[in-house]
Order: sequence, then C-alpha cells, then structure tokens
Amino acid sequence: MGRPSSRLHFFTKRCPKFSNFLLGLANYEKPFFAFCDEMVSQTRIFSVGQNSDPVPDVATIDAGCSIRKPISLWPGMYHSPVTNALWEARSSIFERLSSAPVDPSPPTATDLIAKTPSKSRTSVLYKFSSDYVLREQYRNPWNEIRMGKLLEDLDALAGTISFKHCSSNDGTTRPLILVTASVDKMLLKKPILIDTNLTIEGAVTWVGRSSMEIQLEVMQSSPEASSTSQSLALTANFTFVARDSKTGKSAPINQISPETEKEKLLWEEAEERNKMRKIKKGEQKKEIQGEEVKGLNELLAEGRIFCDMPALAYRDSILIMDTCLQNSLICQPQQRNIHGRIFGGFLMRRAFELAYATAYAFAGSAPCFVEVDHVDFLKPVDVGNFLRLKSCVLYTELENLGRPLINVEVIAHVMRPELRSSEVSNNFYFTFTVQQDSLKNGKRIRNVVPGTEEEARRVIERMDAEKS
Repeated sequence: MGRPSSRLHFFTKRCPKFSNFLLGLANYEKPFFAFCDEMVSQTRIFSVGQNSDPVPDVATIDAGCSIRKPISLWPGMYHSPVTNALWEARSSIFERLSSAPVDPSPPTATDLIAKTPSKSRTSVLYKFSSDYVLREQYRNPWNEIRMGKLLEDLDALAGTISFKHCSSNDGTTRPLILVTASVDKMLLKKPILIDTNLTIEGAVTWVGRSSMEIQLEVMQSSPEASSTSQSLALTANFTFVARDSKTGKSAPINQISPETEKEKLLWEEAEERNKMRKIKKGEQKKEIQGEEVKGLNELLAEGRIFCDMPALAYRDSILIMDTCLQNSLICQPQQRNIHGRIFGGFLMRRAFELAYATAYAFAGSAPCFVEVDHVDFLKPVDVGNFLRLKSCVLYTELENLGRPLINVEVIAHVMRPELRSSEVSNNFYFTFTVQQDSLKNGKRIRNVVPGTEEEARRVIERMDAEKS
C-alpha cells in the first residue's frame, strides 16, 4: 500500500464505480477539466418537487452541508457554502456515470417538452440559528448578513433552476450553455437577520424561445410573522438565456405550463416585463431631444460651476467623478462555472461590495442596502481576463431627509492589454440609505452632480428606468 500504483489498485478493487470512472476518463480525449464540465452539462439537477423523474427527490438543500464531502470531483469551479450544497445535491448523478452515448446535437422542436414551474422549484435552507460555521461565513463586521454573498447564492440557485427546467424527462441535460442575462429590481422588504434560519426558493415562471425568467424569494421567519407573506424578505427576478454549446447561438428550450392561479399570474407579470424590456431596448437607440435636452442642461448647470468656477460651487454638492472608487483583478480558474467562464454570482458579489464601499466613503457612515435596481450581463468574462470594476455615486434622492437614497453605479470592464482593448461586460446599479442616527448634529447627504454630458446622460437614463 506504499506506492501510489498499489494504492490505486487497492482502491479500484474495492470501488468498482471508481474503476469504471477511470476507464471512461482514459478513453476521453479532452483535458480532465473539460471532461468534468461535459459531465455536468449531461446531468440533471434535482431537488424538491419532482415526483415523476427517474432520480429520487431530495429534501430542501441544507446550505451547511458544504463541508461534509470532498469536492475534488469538480476541480477548478467556484465554491461557496451554497454552491457546494447544490453540487452535493447532484452528486448521485456523478456516482452512476452512464455508459449510454449522449447525442451532442442541439434539441429540435420535437425534443422539447412543456414543464410546470413545480418541476424546477428548488429551495436552500440556511440553518443560521444552529450552524455557527455557516453563520460566520455570512456575517459582516456589523453582525449583519453579507448581502453580497446572498446575491452570489441567488445567482447560483437561479442557475440550478434553469438547468432543471432545461433537462429532459430521462434525467439528462441538453448540450446548452445557460447564462445570466439580467437581474431586474431586487427590493429588500425587511432586514435579514444573521442568527435566524433563512430559506431561498424559486422556480421558472416564464419562458420565451431561448430565454426564461426565474423568480426567487428570500424568506425568514420572525416571532411576529404569522404567514408566508409576512416572512418574505426579498424577491428577485433573474433572466437566463440558452446558447448552443458549439455555435454559441440562441437555442430553443423547454416551454412552461403554469398550473395554479398564482403560477398563471406570475407568468402574466413576467410576460409584461419582457414586453417592457423590448420597448426600452428600442428606446435606448433614440437620441435625447426636446424636454430631455432641457433636463440635460439643468443637470449640467451646477457641474459646470464646479469645473469652471469651483470657488463658487455649492458646498453641499459634489461631482460624480469625486465619488469614484475602483478595483482590479485577474480572473482565476477557481472562480469559474461549469462552462469554464467566471461565475456570474461572483461578479455580482464583487460589484456589490465595491458599491457598498463607495456608498460608505460617500456617506461617512455604514450604508444600509435598499435594492438592486438592475444588472446587465453584456459579455462573458473568461478565466485569465483582466477585470476592472469602476464605481461612482450616480445621483442621490434627498426629498426625504430622514431616509436619503444613494444610487451607485458599478461598471465592469474586461481589459486586454496585449490587444489594447477594453469592453464593458456588466452594468450594476444599487441603492443604499443610511441609519437615521448617522444624520444627527446637522449632518446631511450631499447632492451629486454630473460634470460632463456623458455623465448627465447616464443619470437621465437611470432616472427614467427607475420611473418606468
């Protein structure tokens, strides 16, 4: 048992499944990472609420089970307590590798099926009240929950749900690349406590030809909560799109068949949001004119004073450019998803934490998260990319002096120094406020003004998006 070869021989004798796995790997021509990724794309993800599938159901996924089993079976992929738990929920599929060949061709119309939302419904339980190790990983310096990590987990859960919806009835997942396209408004309805159990749950609510909307809910019980609606802390809508794994073009996915009245209502609401997205996309191409030009000049008026006659500028205002922060990173293999690209939830967390720091430096006190206004995933971010995140306070809302709102923009750029190129990969928009105690002794949040026409246009576009 001393030499590696003898240990391997002993292990394969005692574990026939592992022997079959090695045999299949030996006959596989691609690198090991690619093999693992391909196996994930061929497997089906399962959880609560799927009674007709060949794979048995499992209970609500326990977020704290992340350190119960080794995760070396999926090397190089992004890991967090919840992503580990979601991987563990799929582990039985990996343990029974099928010898049946998988058709690599994209699905045709006849291959597609209609699924009910219950087929993709999945939930994750955080046992914060009893799991100290888990709680410590989500606690921020003020003994509150790290919202950035929760956003990361919501994206991971939405990805799992999208895979479940796109899987076929025989338990395999079609050769598709499923990616986050956008996140609509995510409003915090009540504070989330770090010492009380938390559940995140969701399902596919709407499907187009190659896109789907997934609604997620964050629920946390409290002593005064007497119903599910009272325990709802946050609602989020993620849009995922399917791409053919070979061509990268849009690919058709399974349709949806709402059953209950609530499911039908959610489908109608999502359909309306999809129509509004298309209208906004068309309007973005129009030039600013008429009354909008007047609004643009009004916005720029104070900014021009700052630039041309700074001594005469109002002291309770500040230029957008003076609120900026940024950070840079090289994207590592450990941050990748099953498709070999950087996990969208990781990008959301990094953007949120930079936005939080920006609001903190601007307000002079620890900010309170209010909402995610919108997130766009414009281009994929790959392993090895040089990523720069730039943030600023885009504008403030000071009508309610007891609860001023700080709107922060974060733009992610993928830079390629070798090619002297830089492209925007993501837009993130967050809203924060501050505790009333921090506004004592006459302290106020400053008005933020644009100094350039380009900044003024961004402010107008964001304000218009918030109104619609």
